[in-house]
Amino acid sequence: QGQVMESGGGLVQAGGSLRLSCTASGSDFAAHAMAWFRQVPGKSREGISCLPHDSIPRTTYIAGYVKGRFTHSRDNSKNIFYLQMDNLKPEDTAMYICAQSRFPGCGNNWDRPGDFSTWGQGTQVTVRS
Repeated sequence: QGQVMESGGGLVQAGGSLRLSCTASGSDFAAHAMAWFRQVPGKSREGISCLPHDSIPRTTYIAGYVKGRFTHSRDNSKNIFYLQMDNLKPEDTAMYICAQSRFPGCGNNWDRPGDFSTWGQGTQVTVRS
């Protein structure tokens, strides 16, 4: 199974951009869907995106409130999952957490915690007005 680790968070002005990276160990990275979640202290974790193991467009998911601003991608040769965040808003401030799915694809209800085998520690994103 290995482990998952995020990087790339930081403090940014509204309208700016950040690129988050999720590195995963283990030889089976390419066989599993990857997802980004975000969480504000005291509130529930929410799913942001899910990308199947083979990046099939019809089964990828991006939350409506970030669609058009966030894009995701993966490099299976390097075991890296990316989240490019553009035009950031103060409401995007959160801890961003990467997770590896137990499954190769993303279902209609992909963001169930029990469907993910490995979670990262998170990287903080703070957006100032």
